[in-house]
Amino acid sequence: VLTIGTGMEEHANYGVDFINATKTIKEICPYVKISGGISNLSFGFRGVMKIRESIHSVFLHHAILESGMDVGIVNAHEMLALSEVEPEIKTGCDNLVFNKTPDATDVMLELTKKEKERLEALKNGGGAMEVKQTSWRDLDVTKRLEHALINGISQYVDQDVEEARQQAEKPLHIIEGPLMDGMNIIGDLFGAGKMFLPQVIKSARVMKKAVAYLIPFMEEEKREKLIAEGKNPEDFNENDDSNFAGKVLMATVKGDVHDIGKNIVAVVLGCNNYKVYDIGVMCSCELILEKAKEYNVDVIGLSGLITPSLDEMVVVAKEMSKGGFKQPLLIGGATTSKMHTAVKVSPNYFTLEHPVIHVLDASRSVTVVSSLLGENKEDYVTDIMEEYEEMREDYYAGLEDRYFLTFDQAKEQKLVIDFDAVPPAPAPNKLGVTVIDNVSLEDVVPYIDWNPFFQTWELRGRYPNRGYPKIFNDEAVGSEAKKLFDDAQKLMKEIIANKSMYLKGVVGLFAANSTEDGEDVNIYQSEDDRENGEPCHKFCMLRQQSEKESDDPYLSQADFIAPAGYKDHLGMFAVSCFGCEELVAKYESEHDDYNKIMSQALADRF
Repeated sequence: VLTIGTGMEEHANYGVDFINATKTIKEICPYVKISGGISNLSFGFRGVMKIRESIHSVFLHHAILESGMDVGIVNAHEMLALSEVEPEIKTGCDNLVFNKTPDATDVMLELTKKEKERLEALKNGGGAMEVKQTSWRDLDVTKRLEHALINGISQYVDQDVEEARQQAEKPLHIIEGPLMDGMNIIGDLFGAGKMFLPQVIKSARVMKKAVAYLIPFMEEEKREKLIAEGKNPEDFNENDDSNFAGKVLMATVKGDVHDIGKNIVAVVLGCNNYKVYDIGVMCSCELILEKAKEYNVDVIGLSGLITPSLDEMVVVAKEMSKGGFKQPLLIGGATTSKMHTAVKVSPNYFTLEHPVIHVLDASRSVTVVSSLLGENKEDYVTDIMEEYEEMREDYYAGLEDRYFLTFDQAKEQKLVIDFDAVPPAPAPNKLGVTVIDNVSLEDVVPYIDWNPFFQTWELRGRYPNRGYPKIFNDEAVGSEAKKLFDDAQKLMKEIIANKSMYLKGVVGLFAANSTEDGEDVNIYQSEDDRENGEPCHKFCMLRQQSEKESDDPYLSQADFIAPAGYKDHLGMFAVSCFGCEELVAKYESEHDDYNKIMSQALADRF
């Protein structure tokens, strides 16, 4: 990309010409890829990196997002996001890149001169006053609150909210004004991919602390108003939620205790002025439906991580249909999928009035909920209904090509192990259940797989920077991933030092033999019970029946356990991290969603 801002009129359109040419080429030849070396664009301002990178930021924003440029060759370490460019410089860059005004180059030269003077003052030790002049703490209080929200800075929130309260007519005006203005900006940045989930959670922490500070003043104001109207304040409904954009019930279904993802969705929705009723984990169908009625919610969201949760979601959908519910049903969680939702859950409840929709991750939740509660709901739902119908047709068409053996046919082709030639492993030193409680958190830290940690926070690097630690090199998310990881290390050291979490496990080793028909496994408390043929439990196993193109056997787990007459054994274990709930409760009381979710993510890794 050729140099602009040289003072020569024939050079002035080089930036805008490249942007327009890119758009034209993409329209005519959509499969062509377009790249450009960006550093030359700002060569006329060399030596002042802030000015150069600001010009690059404005240029790339338009060339990539509006015209379709594919690759820009840049110094990634120095790059500025468009949101980081100062307003005055941004206007100057915009005029320069698009050659909007005759004095665009002169204005940029003046800005460059100011930046050089600032840098020179810093070099000579006289830059403190200059820095003070541009500090966000010197903005008016409403702008300070917006800045604190967008940047997740909770350090000054109480004093700034108090200052704003002194100036405002009502405490509610602070929430409806600067706080919601800031959250709207955050929502826009997050939706546009210019802000990442950890930043949103930090912003939510600031919002919660600000609102918590204002609540006592708002309650007192309501009380005085009711007394002035001759009403009894005790009759006031504390659960008035008429000021929210909508009400959402969130629940982890019965049989499942995972709730990190659900908590993140609740925070993101809360940031966008939705009232979220999170009724917890292990929620029975009856409880979910009961609370949905009690809170009169607009949307119901179900979450689950383990496979049995998928069946429970189907149960809830069926019962909602039987009960005449009208709320849209949202499905989310690690094992859920759009296909499962379309094939298994949707047919039990989906209508234009109350659809069933799979939500891939937290960043999509606001779009989905706002679409369901907005004016264009019917068009939005119709599109999803048609998509799900196509998916079901594809799924069932695929099943037509699958063939299954009968159970008896599969048994005839089972895996047969010669336990005389390959005898079972030696007997364990100890049978029964053994509790393991002597493993410290420090012991397991070296074995932590950090990849799911970044997935929890919805930070994903692109090839070749997928996975830990390569994610730190990713151009888009690397910087935020490193900040997040550093925060995790800091909190992890605190947890280890104060022993607020601890590990326990149990191992069970039992005498075991396959049953006479070879399809199930009997478990014995002791060798004596085995000798006497007195099992304490039977594990009923499944056998493969889907037809195979090879001569491979049709397997069952029972095939690998020796029959009666051999001393075989079966083992199982369960491990967990304790103390997380108490830590979560502590951070909830402090309105600190960021460290609450961080604690859960670390406990999961432990």
